[in-house]
Amino acid sequence: MSGLPQQGAGVSGDLGNEVEGYLLWQARVAEAEQRAREFAGSLDWLTTAQREEVERRYVADSLLRARGDLERVAARCVSLRGEYEQRYAELRRRCVGVALAVCAGLTALAALLLVL
Repeated sequence: MSGLPQQGAGVSGDLGNEVEGYLLWQARVAEAEQRAREFAGSLDWLTTAQREEVERRYVADSLLRARGDLERVAARCVSLRGEYEQRYAELRRRCVGVALAVCAGLTALAALLLVL
């Protein structure tokens, strides 16, 4: 499990984001492998084959958990983006409404002053 988690690349991501994601994932893999070696290294009684199996399972578990964390963060980002877009649209409608009301008020005031 040493590959980058696949996302819908091409929708709004560019090459820079994909490279950054790949490098971050590879750093996560290297970190998991290092931690697995340290963990298995403290178990002096393991044979070489057992140590490799423990390291392999440790790395697989770590990457599975990391992938889950990344998927939760990505889902939350999508959720927040939707919330912010909704708030922005509402704010934009309010601003346009206020601007139109001010223009209408000024137009009415100008018309009233012309009549007087």
